[in-house]
Amino acid sequence: MCGRFSLVTDMSRLEARFGFDADGLLYRPSFNVAPTQEILTVVNDAFQNQPRMMKWGLLPYWYKGFGIGSRMINARAETLTDKPGFRQAFRDRRCLIIADGFYEWKKSAGKGVPMRIALGSGEPFGFAGLWEAWQSPAGEVVYSCAIITTGPNSVMASIHDRMPVILPRESEAYWLDHSHRDFSSLRMLLQPYVAGTVNVFEISTLVNSPSNDTCDVIVRVK
Repeated sequence: MCGRFSLVTDMSRLEARFGFDADGLLYRPSFNVAPTQEILTVVNDAFQNQPRMMKWGLLPYWYKGFGIGSRMINARAETLTDKPGFRQAFRDRRCLIIADGFYEWKKSAGKGVPMRIALGSGEPFGFAGLWEAWQSPAGEVVYSCAIITTGPNSVMASIHDRMPVILPRESEAYWLDHSHRDFSSLRMLLQPYVAGTVNVFEISTLVNSPSNDTCDVIVRVK
């Protein structure tokens, strides 16, 4: 699964990397992004990449309340077409969820040891995501999203039995293009990221609490 990540990259770098204009966007960098928070995503709108802040925790368009969003932060790649909360979004509403690292807890001596996982290059990347526009009974429109997960690569296998799908840069445009609606072709993109291109190291237990949102969160434990 993926229940915590970071995005502290400067917006000018994000604009250049993902090809969008963030003018007027309310973006706040965070070392410790947690579910239900507003997070940065990229969608393709009018054939252009557009940034959009969304609530992390998918609210299906047919849902009648808010509570389910805190539980639908991840979607399993293997069962996307089987779940009514994900199937239509998989076909029609795909996004990138932007990060520059994520966290997972490795079991050791009965305790969870926090680990940071990032690209070896240090560059930001896009998780494969799904999004929805949910309307409350009062008429408020809430944009929300979920991160797709898959099986682990050889590096992650010793930490957890799942990992978020990090899309290779060359696959991002295909994923965002909503004219692509063939489930088989889209599912081919949802693979574990190449193991040799990720960097993994232990960090402080500060990350355990979302209220800790400073650079100390990502300091490597020696």
